Amino acid sequence: MRCGVQSCRAGLAALAIAVSAGVAAADPVKVGLVATLSGPSAVLGQHMRDGFLLAVKEMGGTLGGQPAEVVVVDDELKPDVAVQKVKGLIERDKVDFVAGVVFSNVMGAVVKPVTGAETFLISGNAGPSTIAGAGCSPFFFSASYQNDQNHEVLGQYAQAKGYKKVVLMAPNYQAGKDALAGFKRYYKGEVADEIYTQLGQLDFSAELAKVAAAKPDAFFTFMPGGMGVNLVKQYRQAGLAETVPFLSAFTVDETTLPATGEAALGFYSGAAWAPDLDVPANKAFVAAFEKEYGYIPALYAAQGYDAAKLIASAVKATGGKLTDKDAVRAALKKADFASVRGNFKFNTNQFPIQDFYLVKVGKRPDGKVETMIAEKVFAEDGDAYADKCPMK
Repeated sequence: MRCGVQSCRAGLAALAIAVSAGVAAADPVKVGLVATLSGPSAVLGQHMRDGFLLAVKEMGGTLGGQPAEVVVVDDELKPDVAVQKVKGLIERDKVDFVAGVVFSNVMGAVVKPVTGAETFLISGNAGPSTIAGAGCSPFFFSASYQNDQNHEVLGQYAQAKGYKKVVLMAPNYQAGKDALAGFKRYYKGEVADEIYTQLGQLDFSAELAKVAAAKPDAFFTFMPGGMGVNLVKQYRQAGLAETVPFLSAFTVDETTLPATGEAALGFYSGAAWAPDLDVPANKAFVAAFEKEYGYIPALYAAQGYDAAKLIASAVKATGGKLTDKDAVRAALKKADFASVRGNFKFNTNQFPIQDFYLVKVGKRPDGKVETMIAEKVFAEDGDAYADKCPMK
């Protein structure tokens, strides 16, 4: 089902009615899907929402054989707004699961209201270190990754390439801090400068002047959404791409490439997934997604799709008896579904153990630009915080 920000709730209501008519005897499984659907970063939430809804559609409007009702809300990238909306999902809509959440500052705000109400929270993207370690919860599952991990790919790559000096840059919020921590976990050379920008910043002329002055061997950044679009264009325009390799995560991907186009060609990123990943479930997903929506899915879409499949696996295993929280948790931990990423299982902190790749922006035979797997960097990788989680 395709729906815009304004029409999504009406479209989902129609889906729920249609499903309930077809499976009238069962109570619907209610999911509150929280995504950033307005502002410069709305495209990230759009991908996640569309991936989740595609999975529900492919399963005949059901989750685990039960009729599904999905309520989509826009968190507006405002933690206080997100808290009020998730409270509405839990108290008014009586959802069985809350899923989604793109940004870590939003996740940090909603995790306690959701898990404190003993409602399962299934992350479709944000994976802050604060939740992966000592702050882990039996009601939180990540269908994505822990924030540091994609950035660790580039740290390992930079170390292996022998780069002696790098400049790092990220927005000044939890995911940005996790990004640079992840890179530095594997990179042991000199960090000439560590730059933190405002979240939502679009002009990077001052920061790029610092990069040029430092004359590093490489530049690493985490700059998602519209921020990444502007940074890539400005980096290319400043002439830095010819002399300083551009390494990133969530900066050149299928949410930004339609806007950056060839300006991003040859730029590297780290990811747990790419559209060309040679996994049967992934090939089917990418083909179905492009047919349904007319654009190439990003990691956010793949994770949204997997989040829906994960929920469906737990509903099926429990026969739809979602009041038995221990049984639902046990079913979720089994991760009994065909992930688009192939290898996928849960660690003790309920974050995935999975493969991570170096990906490179290239052109498909049809001329469209997408990220393509260059090499596998980590196999069956668990995050660095799991041993701090008291769950075993």
